[in-house]
Amino acid sequence: MYTQCPACLTVFSLDVATLTLAGGRVTCGHCGDDFDALANLAEQLPPEPFRELPPHPPLMRPPSLELAVYRPPAEPAAVAVVGAAGNAVAEATGPIAPAPPFARRRHETAERFWPWVFACTFLTLLLGSQLAWAKRDFLIRDPQSGHWLQQICGTLHCRLPLVSAPGQLRLLASNVQTHPSVPGALVISLGVRNDAAFSQPYPVVALTLSDAQGRRVAMRRLQPAEYLDDPRALRRGLAPGSRTAILIEVEDPGTRAVAFAFDFE
Repeated sequence: MYTQCPACLTVFSLDVATLTLAGGRVTCGHCGDDFDALANLAEQLPPEPFRELPPHPPLMRPPSLELAVYRPPAEPAAVAVVGAAGNAVAEATGPIAPAPPFARRRHETAERFWPWVFACTFLTLLLGSQLAWAKRDFLIRDPQSGHWLQQICGTLHCRLPLVSAPGQLRLLASNVQTHPSVPGALVISLGVRNDAAFSQPYPVVALTLSDAQGRRVAMRRLQPAEYLDDPRALRRGLAPGSRTAILIEVEDPGTRAVAFAFDFE
């Protein structure tokens, strides 16, 4: 067989043993260039004069070998024989043939594939959890997803975070009277109902006092901790459909204030 160096066009004679040593890669003894001897391998030299050996077209896929000259016989697998005492005794009739290379490659590919599946699944769940936490207020306010989240938390014995929705707080009653024990002070009582389908925190109460002409005399914003001294009630918030009474103590502005207005924030 013959091959040609593509750099200096020197033609060399070689045998199968030399060709298979490095998978067809050889070094030119004239110019020292490394090249693929299989690219223009020829069994016979073309008629002279010639300059280059004809190159072989690149193969897109390896050729399939069909003409088999020898195939080893299949070895029978081990057979389990039940003994007289009822115990299973393994009787080997011959060595088990090793798995073919393509089966081993398929098994190795499957072993490499599953860790990626688990990693991608875990990262997808982690990303979904982060998005759900970022949109938790919207999900809790939504009737369908909020009901679904309440059922899950009820099963897991957890508690959803409180979501503020002051627009769904209904003022049922209000009353202003002189403080029974503190001179120069007023007691304001508010009856409030949570019409939302979820628990929400106690609201910020905006209190406005006006005179007879509708001009504002005083205004104050009361945080929940200022009118409620029960830490457990503050953590629980207002349950869906629950009613509560809010008592507020303020300084009496005198006869100038004749009207009161309340708002929830």
